[in-house]
Amino acid sequence: MHSLTWSLLATLVVSLASLSGLPLIYLGLKRISGFTAFLVAFSAGALMGGAFLHLLPEATETIDVLAASWCLLIGVVLFFVLERLLRWRHCHEETCEVHPVGYLNLIGDCMHNFLDGVIIAAAFLQDTHLGLAVTVVILAHEVPQEIGDLGVLIHAGLKLPRAVILNLFVALTAVLGTIVGHFALHKLEDFIPYVLALSAGGFLYISACDLIPELHKERRQGRAWLALVLFLLGIALMEAVKHLGHAH
Repeated sequence: MHSLTWSLLATLVVSLASLSGLPLIYLGLKRISGFTAFLVAFSAGALMGGAFLHLLPEATETIDVLAASWCLLIGVVLFFVLERLLRWRHCHEETCEVHPVGYLNLIGDCMHNFLDGVIIAAAFLQDTHLGLAVTVVILAHEVPQEIGDLGVLIHAGLKLPRAVILNLFVALTAVLGTIVGHFALHKLEDFIPYVLALSAGGFLYISACDLIPELHKERRQGRAWLALVLFLLGIALMEAVKHLGHAH
């Protein structure tokens, strides 16, 4: 199967994650917050594992470790700047003070999803199994993010149908990112390892700066330990995907 076909299929699956909060929204925002805390833990581990077990090793097969390290650092800085400029934050609480306006959240998500599409395209251009691993990582991260984003839009005053439609529309910007990334990077194949290392920095930033701090807010010991187990399970999943790819 052509890498563009793989990329588009993977991106469509990831985009459909925008609908993941729809069944849970009827349970109420408090229950959603409690449920997404565990998804946050799992996605934090998956993002960390994806960065260190997939993206960086793949990048260093072509470029030296120092260049990959610089790209990793630049990726962290870029995502920090993006978050500060757009005041974008992964919100998993009933009240999110960082999102005074729901539309600001949509703007941030547009750029974030576009970058996700570029990352997926770069991964599939490099290797199909790497593309699938990156898709799993992004999907694991998208589910709690999209649930949180849907809650933010509803808190901003949007009706549920409109919030779902806008969230889905914004998620589909990842498809545009995939198309742009595929054709731009396809002509500049030497830059793919650098994009992968930059993406690793973005994954690392999201996991360490956005998601893990959310886990420290849990006061109940039982839930805190369960979150740790799910965090480690996310890393283990990325290791399993890596070995599965080598087996094939």
